Amino acid sequence: MRLISYLANPARFLRFSRFATPISGWLAFGLLGIGLIFSLFISPPAEEHGEAVRMMYVHVPAAWCAMAAYAGIAVASLISFVWRHSLADSVARSLAVPGAAFTFLALLTGSLWGRPAWGTWWQWDGRMTSVLVLLFIYIGYIAIWNISTDRRQASRLAAILAMVGALNLPIIKFSVNWWNTLHQPATISEPGAPGLPIELLTPLLLMALGYTLLLVWFALRGTEAELAELKRNRAAQSKPAKVSLEEVNP
Repeated sequence: MRLISYLANPARFLRFSRFATPISGWLAFGLLGIGLIFSLFISPPAEEHGEAVRMMYVHVPAAWCAMAAYAGIAVASLISFVWRHSLADSVARSLAVPGAAFTFLALLTGSLWGRPAWGTWWQWDGRMTSVLVLLFIYIGYIAIWNISTDRRQASRLAAILAMVGALNLPIIKFSVNWWNTLHQPATISEPGAPGLPIELLTPLLLMALGYTLLLVWFALRGTEAELAELKRNRAAQSKPAKVSLEEVNP
């Protein structure tokens, strides 16, 4: 909480992002590079899915980042809605586009993985449908910001959508437990889960951490751009108008 309170000031946030942005970017680049080497060349095929299991190293981290980005949007939207904090709006907006991209990637790779694993490209089960709903919520959130010309009104409407849409996150998470689904229950994130062999778990964790740092990089860069745009707009609004003598005395 102290860190959040400290970074709530735009000037302090920019000082923090000045060194955090390149660090997160280079770490993401390095981890994703190592993770791809493990995923493509070192990790063996799985007994059940064969070579198709390599899709897991893209699909699972993408789905994780899709949910993490939206959780960040929901929290930032709550802060914006209650305390009217413009920096929270900037953080939320910076997460929207990469979050939507990760969601689309999760749906795409899930479909590509599902064809050899389950014999179908798509199934209207709880997990797939709720992730598709998440993509639509992302699109709606982005549309509100792009359509509205009044930042305050857009902030309120987008925050309401984000907070209501957060109800979809537990549906995505627990849908495999609540309904019959092609997806298997959690393998490593729940107590008593069967887990993965180390040769499969290693590349998955490398890719997941790399994806997460890439999301952080997107968020920092996007927030920096938002703050710069707000600064330019305030400067333009506060700039005194210049009126020539010819306009005053035609």
